[in-house]
Formats: sequence, C-alpha cells, structure tokens
Amino acid sequence: MNTGNTGAEHISGLMGDSPLLVFALDSEAAGEFDQYHPLIVGIGKVNAAYHLARYLQSNRPRLIVNLGSAGSHSFPRGEVVCCTQFIQRDMDVRGLGFRLYETPLSGQEPVLEYGLSVPGLPQGICGTGDSFEMDHKTDDYNVIDMEAYPLAMIAQKEGIPFLCLKYISDGADGNAAEDWQVQVHHAAVAFKKIIGGWLEKAPAAL
Repeated sequence: MNTGNTGAEHISGLMGDSPLLVFALDSEAAGEFDQYHPLIVGIGKVNAAYHLARYLQSNRPRLIVNLGSAGSHSFPRGEVVCCTQFIQRDMDVRGLGFRLYETPLSGQEPVLEYGLSVPGLPQGICGTGDSFEMDHKTDDYNVIDMEAYPLAMIAQKEGIPFLCLKYISDGADGNAAEDWQVQVHHAAVAFKKIIGGWLEKAPAAL
C-alpha cells in the first residue's frame, strides 16, 4: 500500500522535523544540504540497504527522503520526478515459475508501492538494479536508478514515511555515461528549489 496522505501540508510537516536525506553520492548532494548531515550510502542496492539499516539501528527519523540522479527514456533531462512505485529491474527468477521482478518466497508483489507524492511533480515508476543502464527498452518502469528500491522497502517495513525524488540526468541510452557526468552536478540545485522551503523549518542535524 501507499503511505496515504500526499498533500503538500503533510509533507511540509514531516520535512520540518529533522528528516533523513539519503543520497548515493556526495556529488548528488553537492554541498547544498550539508547542514542536515545527509546519509551517503554509496552505489548499488547492497550499499543502500546496509547503510540505511545501520542508521536506523540508533535513529528513528519521521521521514526518509531519497534524492538522486536517474535515467529515463520517458522524462526529459533536468526533470525532477517523484517516484511512488519501485521495481527490482534485475530480479528475474521466471525459470523457477516466479513472475518477472518478483523476489521468490518474499510475499512481496513485483511492484512495491510506497511513497509520498508531491503536488505538481510528475510521478514515475523507478526500476532499481545493479547496473548503469544504457539500452533501456521496457515500459515496465520509466525511471532507472541503482538504490531506491531497498530504501523504499526498508522504509515500508519500518513504517517510516518515504519520499523519493529523482533528477533525470540521462536517457538510459548510448549517451547515458557522458550525459550523467555533465548533469549530475545540477541535481542538488533542482532538489533545493523543491524542498528547500520545507527544510528551512527543520533544525539542522546534530
């Protein structure tokens, strides 16, 4: 199930109470959020899961916010997309009779639906996997990253509201690597324009 209340006022209230900001890389944060001590988890699903789980052993944020770059063949470069559905794009155990993207024996549907939506932002389905996709063809998901799925799943299992914003840096095509290196540094500025006003109400992290 989704988290329910998706209004701007609800998000503003959560954002104003020391949210946990999660990035894969320092370059995606670009110093714009240093006063909130963002959690930098590294690249890939295992790193993301490990660092968030470790953080939650001794902390209980009211909101987890994943901010990062992503590829897309549906949204233009420079667009910020709010992801509320997540797929493990490299989970394929159809040979044993399971559905594509289904984690065997987990009881989890192939598409994880969990996350707040931001009024005015387009919504996307994020396909997370441990590869930098450069030949995206499927329409099963329209945003491609490497960390969001485990972050959303852990937030859901812990009962913590989750907000996922992705800055489209490339087209997940043959130019993806070059485009990403150019565009990734613009992500933090774009995020700041969207959530900066909400964060100003939050105390700086210790």
